[in-house]
Amino acid sequence: MSEYRLYCLNGDGHISMAEWIEAPDDEGAIAKAREMRPDAHKCEIWQLKRLVASLGADGQFERVEL
Repeated sequence: MSEYRLYCLNGDGHISMAEWIEAPDDEGAIAKAREMRPDAHKCEIWQLKRLVASLGADGQFERVEL
């Protein structure tokens, strides 16, 4: 299992939630984040210094490819 961090921002751009996620891979982290997501304007999933995915106002996660 790998550790990820979910950050959700409110409409003002301030962090409204930060949670640890344990998942076997990026797809698993995205699936867990979808379940956990509160009413946030935007969310991001990070693994250490790597941005894994970003969730927009439409509720869809966009994977970030480096």
